[in-house]
Amino acid sequence: MIHVSETVALQTIEDFLTEEEAAQLVKVMDLELGASGWRPRHQADVLPAPDAALHVLHQAFDRALPTVRRTMPSIAAALRWGYTELRPGDRVPTHLDGIPDPETPPRRIGRIGVTLTDAEEGGVFYVATSSSATPWTGRALGPDDGYQDGTRLARSLPHEAAYVREHLGESHWISETPKTHWHTDAPARTAVAYGAQLMHGVTPVRRGLARKFVADLADGAAPGAAS
Repeated sequence: MIHVSETVALQTIEDFLTEEEAAQLVKVMDLELGASGWRPRHQADVLPAPDAALHVLHQAFDRALPTVRRTMPSIAAALRWGYTELRPGDRVPTHLDGIPDPETPPRRIGRIGVTLTDAEEGGVFYVATSSSATPWTGRALGPDDGYQDGTRLARSLPHEAAYVREHLGESHWISETPKTHWHTDAPARTAVAYGAQLMHGVTPVRRGLARKFVADLADGAAPGAAS
């Protein structure tokens, strides 16, 4: 059964990637980007990780899974690894990924990100907490849904939607929610796993280039199976 605490958890995995694995991923992505010419059109743009990168990332995640499960015991897999870059002026606005289709496994309980190379200045990952009821829908899930009884369900404003709304100049509930930001100092090669119902973002890059991989964290159950 999934517990609400998993969906707002925060866990770091130091040395998620070894120095050799990080160097290998840099080479893989340099080759991929050189061949494809891919460059993010905006800071919400993510490139699916190529097979050579997936091999390294899956290996690293398998090692890290026992650590992730200390705070998120329902997690079984990392899904849809993607690559992104942030350049000077780029940031990730505060957003909340949420749990799409919360009754249907496999469910996104969290997310995980690992920085391949840090920006020289800025580009800091943060989470945000709030006592406000605004981020919550008022809906509660229970055992029939695969959750501990009374598990609260948050609203959702995923990364891409947050970017679009920000640049259209629309006000939104998340910008009006009073909140406290908690900035991390996790260096490159350290993974940060965080619950899907936890607000988070990345501060603007002021100098240099940040390169990172991100993925969903899911309970991994087959559709229709009990959690």
